[in-house]
Amino acid sequence: MQRKAYVPGVAALLAALLTGCTGGSGATGDATDSKPGDVGTSAVAARPGKYRTLPEPCRQPDKGTLDKMLPGIKELPEGEQRDRAYEGAATVTYDTDRRVGCRWKDDGADATHRLLVDFERVVSYDSTVSDDTEAGQVFASKRTEAHLPEPVPTDTTSPTPSHSPSAGTDENAGDDTEKEGKKSGKTDEEASDEASDDTSSSPSDDSAPDAELQPRALEGLADEAFLDDQLTARASAGGHRTVTVVFRTSNVIVTVEYEQQPGPAAKVPDSKEMQDRVQELARKLAGTLGG
Repeated sequence: MQRKAYVPGVAALLAALLTGCTGGSGATGDATDSKPGDVGTSAVAARPGKYRTLPEPCRQPDKGTLDKMLPGIKELPEGEQRDRAYEGAATVTYDTDRRVGCRWKDDGADATHRLLVDFERVVSYDSTVSDDTEAGQVFASKRTEAHLPEPVPTDTTSPTPSHSPSAGTDENAGDDTEKEGKKSGKTDEEASDEASDDTSSSPSDDSAPDAELQPRALEGLADEAFLDDQLTARASAGGHRTVTVVFRTSNVIVTVEYEQQPGPAAKVPDSKEMQDRVQELARKLAGTLGG
């Protein structure tokens, strides 16, 4: 009797095992529903970024560069005070493996200058997205936030307008000028000269950069780069200008920010001079990174 009672139990156990094996073959669909960022055996993980560490930012600009960008430092007494000014001050960050920076400042007789060098190492938390791709997205966000103007077309030539009945002839145009002159009580010559002045004169802003100095993308600097130039006007003479260059090399984004605030009687900071100095430093930093 005991032997007969045992056999059905074994059969039930075998049936349960067979049922489990059969059900396992239908669970492959659930196996693909993994957590974001997990990679299956058939997927290939994205390549890590080129850079795993960041340089010491306060040691990057050489003394000659600082003398040009921060001329007020040389006005300080020789000794500990001047040495500290050259050394700069490290910016506070929560993770120095991911972001480091350094600031310098001078208080010259004619102006105050500030310089910031910032390194950011971008790491992707999605194993299917490379660090370089993630850094490219971060760079694109910074460029969007800068609100760079649209590039100005270099080809300013335009086709000569063709004559048409609706446009009128030169003779009719002369008649129109003559009519306007009669209405205003002016001679034909005075009316013609005034019309010419209206088309040629336009308001100018000496503080605004020339077209080639406007905020723009920069070619030939690292993987991609842009320059921003902002002037904050003041009620008194002069103004506060900030020139910024941001560039990306692989998974590292570098920001160079240069500010100049002139004294009450000083003129507006020169845009070209400041841009040249910032770009020169940015290219040196890119060379240091090997970008």
